[in-house]
Amino acid sequence: MLASAVAKPLLDEFHLSFLAGLLLVLIVLSGFFSGSETALMTLNRYRLRHLAKEGHGGARRAQQLLERPDRLIGLILLGNNFVNILASAIATAIALDLWGEPGIAIATGIMTLVVLIFAEVAPKTLATRHPEKLAFVASYVYVPLLKVLYPLVLLVNLMANLVLKLFGATQVPLNEDALNRDELRTVLADSGKKIPKAHVDMLLNVLDLEQVTVNDVMVPRNEIEGVDLDEPWEVMLEQIVNSPHGRLLVFRENIDQAAGLLQLRKVFNPARSGTLTRSGLEKELQELYFIPENTPLNVQLLNFQREKRRSGLVVDEYGDIQGLLTVEDILQEIVGEFTDDAYAAPPEIQPQDNGEFLVDGATPVRTLNREFGWSLPTDGPKTLNGVILEQLESLPDVGTTLDIDGNAVEVLALDGNAVDTARVTLSAPPPDPDTEDPA
Repeated sequence: MLASAVAKPLLDEFHLSFLAGLLLVLIVLSGFFSGSETALMTLNRYRLRHLAKEGHGGARRAQQLLERPDRLIGLILLGNNFVNILASAIATAIALDLWGEPGIAIATGIMTLVVLIFAEVAPKTLATRHPEKLAFVASYVYVPLLKVLYPLVLLVNLMANLVLKLFGATQVPLNEDALNRDELRTVLADSGKKIPKAHVDMLLNVLDLEQVTVNDVMVPRNEIEGVDLDEPWEVMLEQIVNSPHGRLLVFRENIDQAAGLLQLRKVFNPARSGTLTRSGLEKELQELYFIPENTPLNVQLLNFQREKRRSGLVVDEYGDIQGLLTVEDILQEIVGEFTDDAYAAPPEIQPQDNGEFLVDGATPVRTLNREFGWSLPTDGPKTLNGVILEQLESLPDVGTTLDIDGNAVEVLALDGNAVDTARVTLSAPPPDPDTEDPA
């Protein structure tokens, strides 16, 4: 009865319809606070930074608010709780006037349902679907409101931090949204159609450069093509004119006595016209550049840039030449093979009409994993020949068949002490480049 006596004079002074209208406004404000909180907290921080750099006003204000999320949350909760408590009080007064004492229970039930639907679930659901629209509009309200209520918000935050300290919760630095390599891979993989798959693959390959060493992509020692200065001059000229490469290693007797690298474009015309001499050829030789084995590709790419080099010889700890590496080898690791067909098999792998593959023994393990979907370790043997020799622990005979990663591999030809060609019969079709997950 006492509550009715208190509420009745209030309703006598202000019309019931005015209180109902005020209650409706408060519920709308509660929905605004709830929805804008969700919208601001679910913004894509990287897109937000991009829009802010582009000069978007709403994005700049939202970014300013999110620099101190504790103060933003304090402001939103301060406003939200104020309007919710005031709405509950008004709803109780209206219910007491209409239904008396039972109105308290009725108002509690109705307000719970109304606030839950119209001030919580619906606004927050809308905010998750269109976070930028609501967040950018709300930022125009919150920035000046935070300045006005800053002392009160600061007091609330200080009291909240004191309570947290009582429970042993220490303050930690604000999250700067830094991503590690694996998290960035996930972001790229989830980019969908916003970034073409070919671009996603290249970005992922760039991220993987530090996990790949020069040994994985170099031209092995036994495959290096070069010019032997001890050969007859006519043989050397023919080799220079007919070489498909842009540069050749020049040596005496063997590549361990390398003299330098020769850029064919500088001597091609004189060699073709017959005016090139031995002394002229030797004057065009570039000084050798040596690369320690196991150097990560990302490091070597920077080394090439710093040294203004395009190629170098990979050497082991004893100084013995292990292979030849060029900038093009690293670029192919990023963008793939330079062929007319982006999804064509590399030249070391020849598909057959019956579904089998003829594979060169010098095919890198990384190429086998990529083309066949295998999962061979890359820290052991670097080629198919090495994998076969390691598994058999001896030089195989022609016709020997073994199981590699669940697939049948038959040795077809030997070249000295190495496997020259093998036939691969896959237990499952190779991965389709058009549907393969870039992650």
